[in-house]
Amino acid sequence: MAAVTFEGARRRYAGTDRPAVDDLDLEIRDGEFMVLVGPSGCGKSTSLRMLAGLEEVNGGRILIGDRDVTTVAPKQRDIAMVFQNYALYPHMTVAENMAFSLKMAKVDKDERARRVREAAKLLDLEAYLDRKPAKLSGGQRQRVAMGRAIVREPQVFCMDEPLSNLDAKLRVSTRTQIAALQRRLGITTVYVTHDQVEAMTMGDRVAVLKDGLLQQVDTPLALYARPANQFVAGFIGSPGMNFIEADLSHGEALIGEYALPVDRATASRADGAVTLGVRPESWRVLDGGQSGLPVTVDLVEELGADAYVYGTAVYQGTAHALVVRVNARHGHAKGSTIHVTTDPGDVHLFDSATGARL
Repeated sequence: MAAVTFEGARRRYAGTDRPAVDDLDLEIRDGEFMVLVGPSGCGKSTSLRMLAGLEEVNGGRILIGDRDVTTVAPKQRDIAMVFQNYALYPHMTVAENMAFSLKMAKVDKDERARRVREAAKLLDLEAYLDRKPAKLSGGQRQRVAMGRAIVREPQVFCMDEPLSNLDAKLRVSTRTQIAALQRRLGITTVYVTHDQVEAMTMGDRVAVLKDGLLQQVDTPLALYARPANQFVAGFIGSPGMNFIEADLSHGEALIGEYALPVDRATASRADGAVTLGVRPESWRVLDGGQSGLPVTVDLVEELGADAYVYGTAVYQGTAHALVVRVNARHGHAKGSTIHVTTDPGDVHLFDSATGARL
C-alpha cells in the first residue's frame, strides 16, 4: 500500500484556453478512500488518468509512496483501474476475465487460481466463475471488474465512475459494498464521481473540483458544515443550499423588510451586502402569528416522513425560489403560505463578489 501525492500537477490540452487540471496539490493517505467530485468538465477524471499514467502531466509531479511516477509507464505504476464501462472480454468467463492481467504478467497458474478464488469469495461471485459477461447483470459485471482489479493486489485502486451504468437502487447497494470492501482490503483508493451523494457516503475525504481547480478537500461532514466557498456550499447537499442576497446590520441579515439572525462573530467580519446560505433542512416553519420570511408553496415533494417545499419568497419586489424541508405529516397545500426562519449557527455567509466564506 502507499500514499499518493499530487504536487502542482497540471494537464493542458493543445488548443485550449486553460488547463484541464491546474496546479493540483493533493495528498491522499495510505489506505484512504479519496473521492474526487465535481461537475462535468471540472478535471476529476483527468486527474485520475494522470495518476494512472493515461494522461501526460505537463507540470508538477505525482508520487506513489516515495516514488515519482510522473513519467513512469502505466503498467509499471502498480495501479489497478476500474472503468465506467467495465471493459470485460465477452469471450472469456468471469474467472478468465479476473485472471487475465495475472496471466499477462506470467503469474503462476496455481497462484492465479488462488487469487481469483479469494476475490470471488469477497465479491460473492463464486457461483458465476464459469459464466460469460453476457449472462451477468450490470451489478455482477461491475463486481467482476472490481475482482479483476483486486487480484492484482495493487498499491492503488483508481475508479472512474464505476457505478454510473447501474440503476438507482443498485447504485445505492453497490456503493456500500465498495466502501466496505475498500476498508477491508485497506488499499489506497481514488474514486471519481459526479454524484455528490455518492461522494459523501463513500469517501473518507472528498476533494471538490471546479474548472480544473481544487476548491476544498475535507471529510464529508466538514464539507457540509463549513464549505470553503459558495460553489462548494451549493454543490454539496441535496437539494442544494438556498442562496439569498442580504444586507448585514447590527448582527442581523436584512432580506428586504425581514430579518434573519446570524452569528455575531461571523457578521463582525463583514458589512453591507453579503450572500446568505441556508440549507433546506435548516429552515424552521413558524406557527401562525409568528413573523418570519413568507414563502408561497409552489410544489411539495413527498418523501414519506419528510417533504420538500419548493416555494417562492418575494422581497425587494423580486421573486426568489427557496427550498424548505418540512415534516410531511403537517401538510402544506400548493398555493398556501408558510413563514420560515432559522438559527444563527445555520446561516452561512459568503462574499457576494468572490463567493468566499466569511
